[in-house]
Order: sequence, then C-alpha cells, then structure tokens
Amino acid sequence: MSRFKIVSLGCRTNQYETEGYRQQLTSMGWEECEGVEEADLCVVNTCTVTDAADKESRQQVRQLKKKNPSAKIAVTGCSVDGDPEGYAGIVDILKRNHEKEELLTPLFPELEHTPFKIEGFEGHTRAFVKVQDGCNSFCTYCVIPYVRGRSRSRTIPEVVQEVEGLIGNGFQEVVLTGINIGDFEEGLSNLVREVDKIPGLKRLRISSIDPDEVDENLTSAILEGKTTCHSLHLVLQSGSNVVLKRMNRKYTRQIFLETCHRLRRVAPDFTFTTDVIVGFPGETEADHLETLSVIEEIGFAKVHMFPYSPRQRTRAALYPNQVPQDIKQRRKKEVLEKANEIAFLQREPYVGLKLEVLTEGHEGKGHTANFLPVEIENPFPPRNTLIAVQIVANTPTTLKGITLPK
Repeated sequence: MSRFKIVSLGCRTNQYETEGYRQQLTSMGWEECEGVEEADLCVVNTCTVTDAADKESRQQVRQLKKKNPSAKIAVTGCSVDGDPEGYAGIVDILKRNHEKEELLTPLFPELEHTPFKIEGFEGHTRAFVKVQDGCNSFCTYCVIPYVRGRSRSRTIPEVVQEVEGLIGNGFQEVVLTGINIGDFEEGLSNLVREVDKIPGLKRLRISSIDPDEVDENLTSAILEGKTTCHSLHLVLQSGSNVVLKRMNRKYTRQIFLETCHRLRRVAPDFTFTTDVIVGFPGETEADHLETLSVIEEIGFAKVHMFPYSPRQRTRAALYPNQVPQDIKQRRKKEVLEKANEIAFLQREPYVGLKLEVLTEGHEGKGHTANFLPVEIENPFPPRNTLIAVQIVANTPTTLKGITLPK
C-alpha cells in the first residue's frame, strides 16, 4: 500500500487532526492521490454537529468505498462517537475520539502512542493549531460534550514549539483553535502573549470563542499584541435572552453587545464573525427579530447560519414547541439576507484605503488582518504573500483591490 485519500468534515479542530494523519502517512513515504486515482487507504474524520453533517459523513464513507473498492477504510470523529454501530461492519478501522490519534496503528504499529505533530498544513496559508479539546458547557442543543469528552488542554510550551515549527516552514498566519478554546487551562491570554512573542509570526488569530470568555486579560492581550489580529469569531447563536437561557448559554445579549463595543472602543477597525442558530425550539417571531437586530447593531463581517437540528442525547431534542421546517427556512433566508446586507455595509468604508492582504490562493484571493475578504485583480501575486493593496471596489461578496508597488 502506498497511496491514500483523506476527508475531513466539520470544525477547525478536525482539520488539525486530519493534518496529523496526512503528516503521519507522508512521513512514511505514502503519497496522497487526487481525482479519480484509486487509493490503497482512505481516512475519514467525521462530524456530527448537525444532522446534515452526520449524513455527509456517512455519504463520504460510502462514496470512498465505492470508488476505492480495494482500499482499507479508516474512520474516526464525532459521528463515530455518536453512532458507532452505524459504522461498524462497513469500515476496516473504527476509532472513537478518545483514541483517534491511534487511528492508523492497526496498519502501522510503529505509530502507537505517537502524538500529532503538525509541521505544515496542506493547501492552506493559514495554519490551525489545536490547543484544547472537549467541552464542559453542555448547551442543550449540542452533542459535542458527549462525543468529545471533558475539556483538556495542551501546555503552552508544546503549542509554542509547534508554532515555531510552522513559522520555520513558511507559515505567516496561525489560528489557535479548540472545541472550547476559552477553557484553555493555563489561561488563553497567557497563551496568546507567549505565541505573540515568536519571531517570524505575522498574524495570530483566535478561533471561535464565547463573549463571556473575552475577559480583561484576553482583551488586553489581543489589543496590545504585535501580531494579534483585530478580528474575533464571537459566538452569538441567538439575540434573545429567553432563547439563550433555554440553550444554556453562559452569557446574555447584553454581555455579547458589550464585549463587541468594548473592543471597538479601543480599535474601531475590529471586526466580528459569528454563528447563529435559527428555529431553536420555542423561538418566537420576537426572538427571531432580536437576533436580526444584533446582526444589524454589530455589523458582522460574516454570519455562519445553522437551522436548529435535534441531536440525540441533548435536552433540546425533547423540548416542546419544535419550530416547523417552513418557518426555519424562512428565518434562515431572512438571517442570510440581513447578514449579507450588513457585511456589504461593513466593507464599504474600506473602499479607497490601502490595506495589507495575505494571499491564500493562486487567484489573488486573501484577507486583511481584520478578516475582510479581498480579491486582487491581475496580475495575481503568489499565494502566502503579504502585499499592500489599494481597495478600488466593494461587491456583494468581497472587496476588490490592486497591488501597490513596494
């Protein structure tokens, strides 16, 4: 066996772990095949955060088995933890999350007890570094604490060493990620300050975090850092305090708004992206309008929208007043339309300005430090290039720019 295919679904933490498998295999001389070429080994890292993610995970396994009939199929991840019996008998290797770093050891015993060590990130100019796993929050809609387990963290020296290796391999931007990164044991603000000191790092981001976890120490670490970006993925889920309480979220609408305004008072260019769930059980039209009003007040650069999906083992699946599908779809449409309208207005003041963009592909696409999307007109600069750009237009999806002479 010498060729492999690998599929990752879901969150950035999964992407990090999948990169671990890729580097384990390539270090042993295996080649990743693309397109129609048949593989000898297929690896799938699954997701179960929504019903759609579960279905996509199972579909990916079926498609890989069909297109690679002679391959060994190795499957792990949250969908496996949620329904191990659903995968048993149709794959060759099955590992639950707590043993996912041992996924390949049945084929390669020499990998036993070998932790992931990421030295690159295939196809990315932005490297994700997993610093924490698991969750203690038990939100009523979320199955992740049951499939990922309780919160646990890496040490600051481990993270620093890994980031140093990534920078040495040419990465300029790093994203600290985890399932609930605010629970980082040694203090997320301490980690941010230590990573920010690493020579050669140009941009440091923090992945998804709850607003109540952005305390005074973390605020100062972000605003005072040399490389820390003025952008956060701050999780909203709902703009209604009634819904937030039923979700068992640990913050209120007011805490969310104050967190955003506190950061923008010091850094007016600070941008936010967020997650929103529509159609949570019992969500009224008034609750829905409160969510739309937060989107309008904050002016998110991007909103990730999820229709509520009942998950087994969660309290919300048993709640009364489940919202009908047609109402979910209408509210989904309204959230997306409002989010796109507001994101366009958020970008509009940047037309005419000179911004620094990190290119992420071969077609001149990239992001500013505060995570505004930019498309650079021909000629396209090389990927993974920090380049000065004159913003010349705003479109419904992105800013447009031209490169400036050095």
